Amino acid sequence: MMLAVSYPLLLLVIGALLLLGSWAPMMLRRLPLSLPMLCLLAGFGLSFTNLVRLPAGPLGDGGMAEKINEMIVVLALMEAGLRLDRRFSLRRWASVWRLLLIAMPLTIGTLLLLGHYALGFGWPASLLLAASLAPTDPVLAADVQTGPPGAGEDGETRFALTAEAGLNDGFAFPFIVLALLLERGVADIGHWLAADLFGELTVGLLVGTIVGRAVGYLLFELPAIKLSNTGEGLAAIGATLLCYAVTLMLQGNGFVAVFVSAIAIRSTCPDDAFHVTMAEFSAQVERVLVMLILLVLGWGLGSGLLQAITPMGVCVALVLIAVIRPASALIGFAGSREGRYARMLIGFFGIRGIGTLFYLQYAFNRQPFAEKQAIWAICSLAIAASVFVHGILSKPAMARADARRLQNQEG
Repeated sequence: MMLAVSYPLLLLVIGALLLLGSWAPMMLRRLPLSLPMLCLLAGFGLSFTNLVRLPAGPLGDGGMAEKINEMIVVLALMEAGLRLDRRFSLRRWASVWRLLLIAMPLTIGTLLLLGHYALGFGWPASLLLAASLAPTDPVLAADVQTGPPGAGEDGETRFALTAEAGLNDGFAFPFIVLALLLERGVADIGHWLAADLFGELTVGLLVGTIVGRAVGYLLFELPAIKLSNTGEGLAAIGATLLCYAVTLMLQGNGFVAVFVSAIAIRSTCPDDAFHVTMAEFSAQVERVLVMLILLVLGWGLGSGLLQAITPMGVCVALVLIAVIRPASALIGFAGSREGRYARMLIGFFGIRGIGTLFYLQYAFNRQPFAEKQAIWAICSLAIAASVFVHGILSKPAMARADARRLQNQEG
């Protein structure tokens, strides 16, 4: 999508974003506000001025917005993986498997049925809606994620939400592909299962592991010169792009590969402070791009993006946040040893965001859907609702969770 804006104004916006991205997190630390909320509100306000004009049509038409969101997601996946201090194992990551293998399929299935029977969408469009909204977002979830690398164990709630957001984008993407195949009428479920689901996931896991270990060796263990001695956080961006590009060329799942590579890098010399440098640099680049995208989304919300939504569409967007995701997570954690409060937090803070925008842009740039405008409206409302509801409640809720965890440790 191209912005119709003067060059000086563009420079002004970029400069303001850079300053706001550096200043706002510190100023908002104790307030029930978040930087994404401010960006959405600013974009919404701009929609009532003549300073910025967007072409007619749904948000995100064209390849540029898709590529920007794609880069935001992969950078967020690298950052999320570098944040995790807990070493990988099937047992230690049990809460993540419950969310990925039980909660997310339940969410997709419920949204699929609601899309078809409540909204009247065809099955392909219903699946696209469900797969776009089911995964949680690694980009907008900073307040509920783990701390910087080396900060120590932050508890099961923060760990589960961070690791889930790192993996479920890769697990949801094959269902976006299936929706496209169904809409084209060429879906072969057997081939999809073998190639697009399990095949691409396997390639992503392998490439992510190999690239992550190789990059970890170059960064921390190379005998001649360890690249970590340079102190250049840009290495995180290089590792992200390298892993993602290699995986795509091998027709694997790039989202899974990037997150797995981050886990592999994090496991190499885990006490080295360079992990913090890489995570912070990734977060800074990601933050500026996110602010730009949210300004555009806010502009769209005030400029007719929600015109195609129906009362039932509003209900689906809000019920996803208030009922479907929490209930699916609670079912997923049935029989686990996690406390009730932790289960409730993990279920409730299933934040939606930039990943959803990318999925829709990816799909609509490759296949026309009759339900396109309605899907955009529902997903945009769900993202906006998530930004505000979760943004207001995350800080006090997570502060209470942290206090309870520390109290239990002292006891």
